[in-house]
Amino acid sequence: MTGSYPPFSSLPDEQRVVVTGLGTVCPAGNDVATAWAAISSGRSGIALLTKFDTTPFEVKIGGEVRDFHPEEVIPSKELRRMAVPSRYAVVAALEATADAELVVDESNADDVGVIFGSAGGGYHLILEQERVLRDRGPRRVTPFLISHMLPDAASGHIAITLGARGPNLCPTSACSTGTAAVGEAMETIRRGDARVVISGGSDEPILPVHLAGFQALRGLANHEDPAKACKPFDANRNGFVVGEGAAALVLESLASARERGVRCYAEVIGYGSSNDAHDMEAPHPSSRGPALALAMALRKSGLPAEEYDYINAHGTGTPLNDKVETAAIKAVFGEHAYRLAVSSTKSMVGHLMGGAGALEALVTVKAIHEGVIPPTINYETPDPDCDLDYVPNIARKVEVRAAMSNSIGLGGHNATVAFRRLDE
Repeated sequence: MTGSYPPFSSLPDEQRVVVTGLGTVCPAGNDVATAWAAISSGRSGIALLTKFDTTPFEVKIGGEVRDFHPEEVIPSKELRRMAVPSRYAVVAALEATADAELVVDESNADDVGVIFGSAGGGYHLILEQERVLRDRGPRRVTPFLISHMLPDAASGHIAITLGARGPNLCPTSACSTGTAAVGEAMETIRRGDARVVISGGSDEPILPVHLAGFQALRGLANHEDPAKACKPFDANRNGFVVGEGAAALVLESLASARERGVRCYAEVIGYGSSNDAHDMEAPHPSSRGPALALAMALRKSGLPAEEYDYINAHGTGTPLNDKVETAAIKAVFGEHAYRLAVSSTKSMVGHLMGGAGALEALVTVKAIHEGVIPPTINYETPDPDCDLDYVPNIARKVEVRAAMSNSIGLGGHNATVAFRRLDE
């Protein structure tokens, strides 16, 4: 691998990037405090699906967002124009910016950006308006369809809601979308295009057509007890659980955070992105793609491998994915891989698709800040091909100096973001 990249320690404060705000709407809870309490205690948010009749389906479980009331923070006029992923995204972003004590006004609007991804956009709105077209004709289709069904609608709505006029992008790279958004937000600040960026991802893949499609891929886990269905890295794992929701992280330059006098959860120190160039569904068996993203994030961070204590893994619970990810970690970290704690948030919330990497980045930041590594639940039977420390079933209280959040996506997309504890 060629090219040079200055480590965070050599950068001026204007180019060092920290996390100052967190927000989420997810199956574990509709705010960070609730979600972190559930995830750090190993409590599952996976249950029987309630959003539609699952009678025709073999799989009837998922990680739903429940008791969600966006009308409490979003004006009704705007709410009617938002597809579901945008609602999740805006609520998460509002929590994150409040947490960061960030007020966007004329004095800073040009320096505040939004990089917020979605794997697909407003699926529900598209299906709904297709029914309207079929049943009531083209003149009854909403004029809001085109602008609000797109993947970039969430990033647009966040910018409009906050008044953020800086760089605005919507990464779309399947299951690695949220991770890529956080990494690209870091890069945007480092190159001086913004001082603050609201980053993250949002998706709502729990719809009948998506459940049918995932079921056709034979990739979904099933169990008579929904909370026990997702078993990442376990020898008896048999698939992933679909989930939905959003997570938002406020990233800003260390100079900006110090100037504002706000809390810094962690420092963002590295980002890697790659593609397997192999298959639209399956990762390459060699693990070369995920290993390249991990190695790139490690190299960019400037930290030796031995200073990393934790990886929040993609950890879907599918047989090949978990095996490949384990091999990638060992390829990059060598013998230190066996001293790393590796856990899967998906065991408790399912796979949020475009929102997955963002939620997992949030959990990684919380692990550093709280000194608690969340567990991989439902881990019972070791797999010889997955032989790392997966923090089975019970959270671990430990000082986390540096950590990574790792994602592997459909289409061969891989992304990794590295964080460290900020020592003032």
